[in-house]
Amino acid sequence: MDEFQCDAILFDLDGVLVDSTQVVERQWRLWAIRHQVDLAQLMAIAHGRRAIEIIQMVAPHLNSQVEAAGLAAAEAADTDGLRVYEGAHRLLTTLPVTDHAIATSGTHAVASARLAFAGLPTPAVFVTSDDVQRGKPNPDPYLLAAARLGIPAERCVVFEDAPAGIEAGLAAGARVIAVASTHPKAELSRATAIVERLADVQLTIHHGNGYKLTVRLPMAG
Repeated sequence: MDEFQCDAILFDLDGVLVDSTQVVERQWRLWAIRHQVDLAQLMAIAHGRRAIEIIQMVAPHLNSQVEAAGLAAAEAADTDGLRVYEGAHRLLTTLPVTDHAIATSGTHAVASARLAFAGLPTPAVFVTSDDVQRGKPNPDPYLLAAARLGIPAERCVVFEDAPAGIEAGLAAGARVIAVASTHPKAELSRATAIVERLADVQLTIHHGNGYKLTVRLPMAG
């Protein structure tokens, strides 16, 4: 059983705590049809990135700020198919608010709506696409989350589901545990470790000589 000593845990939201795949794919599909954008090309880069950056990549002729705002409004209002992953509530309610954060590529409005729908608590440190100039795979979201916690990123463990998020966590200096919820394991190979489900993760909190969190992972095979 792998163990990771850390001082804080930084969570991605979509694909780690909340399954929003149906909503995301539905809204991007509608957007792609409306603007005659190749959906396969779009979805190949969509997971884990900010909408404004995706739009700039696939449709640079459009006003990315206006389009991203419209897409965010549609996603915030769409809850059909949303569900919370097993183990998410346990982890978020067990961890002290001073030692965990969420860093998502979604907007604050979309992320807040999904947390509320899933019945998950909003952490004290909650970094969204509104808070950074550069989204994942750049390290900015995780560096900001760690800084707001007052804990060096290299003393954090990141939970991610997408290659862009894995690169962001590694670039920040953190260790990254990938959850194989939205991508095959072969695409997550850059992560420090991979788990099948968030529910497989066991958390132990140590008090006393300093403060430590231990993340226990299931044995491979």
